[in-house]
Amino acid sequence: MSNKETLPDWKRKLHEVIYEADTPAGKTFDVAILLVILISVALVMMESVSWMLAKYATEFYIAEWVITVIFTIEYILRIITINKPKRYIFSFFGIVDLLSTLPSYIGFLFGGANLLFAIRALRLLRVFRVLKITRYVGESQKLISALNNSKAKILVFLFAVLIICIIAGTLMHLVEGENGGFNNIPLSIYWCIVTLTTVGFGDIAPVTPVGRLIASLIMITGYGIIAVPTGIVSAEYSKATDAPKNTQACPNCNETKHLDNAEYCHRCGYELND
Repeated sequence: MSNKETLPDWKRKLHEVIYEADTPAGKTFDVAILLVILISVALVMMESVSWMLAKYATEFYIAEWVITVIFTIEYILRIITINKPKRYIFSFFGIVDLLSTLPSYIGFLFGGANLLFAIRALRLLRVFRVLKITRYVGESQKLISALNNSKAKILVFLFAVLIICIIAGTLMHLVEGENGGFNNIPLSIYWCIVTLTTVGFGDIAPVTPVGRLIASLIMITGYGIIAVPTGIVSAEYSKATDAPKNTQACPNCNETKHLDNAEYCHRCGYELND
């Protein structure tokens, strides 16, 4: 008996619709959930406007519960349509899905005048729903892969930038001293980071000719430094075009990134959907 027969037919069909996007039903489901996410995030933003909340409080409340029920059903279906639900529950998207539904239920169960502020702050967690969008945008997987592959190079680069800031901050403390506002080395390093990133708050500024010369060099260096991480990520992103383009997800362990013509999961050997 094949492992395909061990999974009920209705569960396999639901899994194909919910987890995969290579069928008309799957694409429709993804688009529908994407629209609900956008509406939900828009509601969170509109609720923060005082006059809109005062005028449309009832409408916001009803809409939020409708959306919460939709996401709850989606969350339950994602759990019951795979053989190893822990793989989904403790995954990044599983945690995001849980965080996007919990605030409404917590507010309903533990609401009260004395907990109003805490519940209001907790309800802002609904903005985590915007992270669900990355699941339904195919190109986002390439970006995530590029960032993951380039993190080592970026960390080394950031470490080099930190060394530059420490050296330059120490020099500014020695050159400017307390008269220029560079009272200590940590404060001088803060100024160097602000200047290097071309932000320039203006709360601290050099007053001596040597200090201004060092500041000018730091500013020029900052323009060159900004381009380096962009180039690193862009190079990795161009390599990500060879990544698998299908949306097959294993009904058993929920593993993705299978080859286009794969018939079995490369992680657990379970038979994939047709």
